[in-house]
Amino acid sequence: MKKFLMFFKRFLPSKRKLVQLYFALLFNANIKGFINGSIYNNPSKTSTKNFCVPGLNCYSCPGAIGACPLGSLQDSYSAGKSTIFYVFGILLLFGLMFGRMICSWMCPFGFVQELTYKVKTKKVKKSRLTRFLSYTKYVFLFIFVIIIPICYAFKDVAFPAFCKFICPAGTLEGAMSLLANKVNDSFFSMLGPLFTWKFLLMISIIVGSIFVYRLFCRFICPLGALYGLFNRFSIFGLKIDDSKCTKCNLCVNKCKMDVYSVSDHECILCGECIDVCPTKAISWKGSKIFLAGNDIENKSPAADNSTKRNKIRFVTRLVTTVVMLAVLFAAIAHYWIEADKKKDLIVETGNSIGMKCPGYDLEIVTANGPTGETINPVNTGKITIINFWYTMCTSCVAELPYFDQIAEEYDNVSVIAVHSELTWSFEEAGFIKKYYPDSKITFVHDYADSENNISDLYYKTVGGKDAYPYTVILDENGIIVELIVGSTTYNELKSIIDNI
Repeated sequence: MKKFLMFFKRFLPSKRKLVQLYFALLFNANIKGFINGSIYNNPSKTSTKNFCVPGLNCYSCPGAIGACPLGSLQDSYSAGKSTIFYVFGILLLFGLMFGRMICSWMCPFGFVQELTYKVKTKKVKKSRLTRFLSYTKYVFLFIFVIIIPICYAFKDVAFPAFCKFICPAGTLEGAMSLLANKVNDSFFSMLGPLFTWKFLLMISIIVGSIFVYRLFCRFICPLGALYGLFNRFSIFGLKIDDSKCTKCNLCVNKCKMDVYSVSDHECILCGECIDVCPTKAISWKGSKIFLAGNDIENKSPAADNSTKRNKIRFVTRLVTTVVMLAVLFAAIAHYWIEADKKKDLIVETGNSIGMKCPGYDLEIVTANGPTGETINPVNTGKITIINFWYTMCTSCVAELPYFDQIAEEYDNVSVIAVHSELTWSFEEAGFIKKYYPDSKITFVHDYADSENNISDLYYKTVGGKDAYPYTVILDENGIIVELIVGSTTYNELKSIIDNI
């Protein structure tokens, strides 16, 4: 019984763990997403999904109500100046406010690592080697978050290399959460070597975190590397009273991170060093209405002799706790209800982004000619790519392999190639037979309105203006999310689909 109580006590949450749990729930307040196996995907322009949360929380997590700042940073390089300034502004704001305090108090994946570290086993202690390896996260930041995405942005569109090849938070929160739901059984057919690599990497990092404290944060995380640069200047964090400090180094020895001093770039500002300082030289910087003297837990008489101020702090903390819980429950209720409202949302039909795409029954064409069967691009129930093309258009033909590859890779994407009405009967079937006999692309042909002397009726209905190729991309509900005039690329198509 005694051993059981000791085991149970070991896993009781501290106040910091409760705060970590709170932010993990708040950032993933779309609880219905875990039940439905779907991602919350911007039902309105004012959606919180356009806002970055402070910690590493994957955009593709079914519960996520915001974007990951690291993923947003990589995507921003090809999204225009306003987006770049917005993302950098958000990172600057978070850094100047909290520094790496975000890592220890607000990051869901940091919380996961700390829970795994609680498993009782021999631990790898910090050393010169771990301190040297702690600088590798700046290499990941420089190469995978800056260099590779920017190089791709100059060439075509930004490529989120870190999210694509490394990020274990994305694999755990996004991929695994979606695959765990039975409604997404078809996703397994889409898995390949890249997923195998990321899955093994995720498992390695989680298992490694049992033995090495915050393995990912210390050696890999580019977001922690960025926030660490603001530790000395952040409004909230830790400070040292040099007049009291005896340079005993107990704080550095106690810390599980690879710090050289309190509040340096490796410090996650967890506050555990406050308890071990014999002279109480370490204290919190920030509002005194929350913090008493040198210790957030122990209010010594020397720290604050004022009963009145202690009462003010108690009331302030109580009110703050009530407000935080109210915000959490309100967020969960809001996203739970919004998921139902979204189904009944009336959207205006038109040919602009955000509008319901006009529907039309288009006749399917195969290598043997017209089949008599039809398909309505708006009613596929999948993400739908409508590509308007014709065989005499060189750029149209050149980009068809990209659509063919997308159709092959994504079971939840329908690719519909609409051939121009002017020449389809002469060329389309033969072209399909020669080049795409086994393609998953659904080939159809456009129609003409002879009464009003209009050719390529559907093309013009969805906004086409005599420029081929022309591509319209719809979400599962038939809402237009992207219009591409002219040629596109595989990477651009893939990026749009992954964002949806």
